[in-house]
Amino acid sequence: MNWWITGRATMPLPFFDSSRRAHLPPRVERALLAEQDRGERIIGWVQLGIVALFATLYFVSRPAEGQMPDAGHWIFSAGVPEWLRMVVLHIAGRPVPWALAVYFAVTVVRLVWSYRGRLPPWALLASILIDVTLLMGLIWSFHIQYGQPAAFYLKAPTVLYVFIFIGLRALRFDERYVLATGLVAAAGWVVLVVYAALSDPSGMPATRNYIEYMTSPKILFGAEIDKIVTIIVVSLLLWLAIRNARRLLQRAVVEGEAAQDLKRFFSPAIAARITGADEPIQSGEGRLCEAAALFVDLRGFTALTRSLPPSETVALLADYQARMVPVIQAHGGTIDKFLGDGIMASFGCTQPSDTYARDALVAADAVIAAAHDWYTAREAAGRPVARVGVGVASGRMLFGAVGDASRLEYTVIGDAVNLAAKLEKHTKAEGVQALTDGPTFDLAVMQGYEGTAPVRRLATVAGVDTPVEVVVLA
Repeated sequence: MNWWITGRATMPLPFFDSSRRAHLPPRVERALLAEQDRGERIIGWVQLGIVALFATLYFVSRPAEGQMPDAGHWIFSAGVPEWLRMVVLHIAGRPVPWALAVYFAVTVVRLVWSYRGRLPPWALLASILIDVTLLMGLIWSFHIQYGQPAAFYLKAPTVLYVFIFIGLRALRFDERYVLATGLVAAAGWVVLVVYAALSDPSGMPATRNYIEYMTSPKILFGAEIDKIVTIIVVSLLLWLAIRNARRLLQRAVVEGEAAQDLKRFFSPAIAARITGADEPIQSGEGRLCEAAALFVDLRGFTALTRSLPPSETVALLADYQARMVPVIQAHGGTIDKFLGDGIMASFGCTQPSDTYARDALVAADAVIAAAHDWYTAREAAGRPVARVGVGVASGRMLFGAVGDASRLEYTVIGDAVNLAAKLEKHTKAEGVQALTDGPTFDLAVMQGYEGTAPVRRLATVAGVDTPVEVVVLA
């Protein structure tokens, strides 16, 4: 029975029912609600600060003492206990400390509630009503505290605190509560004006003379209408501003979630390139770069899948990719695409580098080391194992977007990319795990690669017209 704490089982109010708002994906709605929850907690802390400020100003200042009303008997009818009448008169005589105490208690409850769960709409509306009611009640009490006609309180500058309460609701970034605060405040001031007019003992409370209004307990209805209109207009302007800002926030959250998704489907560098583009990306846009390509593939994977159930095949593939991808990325590689059981990566295209060949060979060495650990772990667990083959080549490549208007893909194209793929396949013919070509190996050494090449020889590589100087890495 904690519905009143968490607000999860409350009946939504029609105007404040979030289901009536524009439909958003559930995770985007959760992100927006989380932002609103943070805003609600900020409101609570700001309110505590306001209470502290008001209390400090009250106790530091020395306000003029008014007269306790002698005719306070009108507060209660006959027969009410004297002690109760005296308590109420005491509160009316010094309302500020009592109002601050009540406001402090309500704020603490509201703040604790906001940390324990999401405040339901009725609780937020109740908070607005309490805020405005306490303020209006405090203003109303001025004429009792100082023994003056009711119109006396209409000239109190305390009404300006209404705009603080309206502004506070803007921190939640929900325009409905800003408007609700403004309307409640305007209604409260209407009640105070009507009360002041009806309680005037002379029966003639109004004046059109501004000087008389300022120097006597007369009511200038034009001035009071100005206050009411100002409260409503400010609330409407804030409502419109937050409404527009909320749309931008929703779009930003949606795009932020999409950007996070892009990082799962693309490398972080490509995702940043897509989301940070000044203009929409078009097919055929690209640039030449000096870079290296790396291909990793599982040998005999297709044959292995025939003997494995689909779930175990997918688990093996996921385990393999989960080990290889972080190793490649840790050495500066950008995952270009997954080719079934193959992984294609580039070095030096998405993020220009002066050591792209070195980085690619270091990544190849790290992939082979990670593959050995993977073999050992799977064999120890009694699981099937597929061996890894690696091919690396470097040269001039074209990096850009390919596809049509409905679907685009960033990739690298060039002879070096094709050679890297063919070298990976040629590892089977050579009976080795990793190969590169001679020019790539020499360039990597110039760029700081410290590996050795125990085997270098000319080989006929399938799909290449001329013999290739291959270098065995592992």
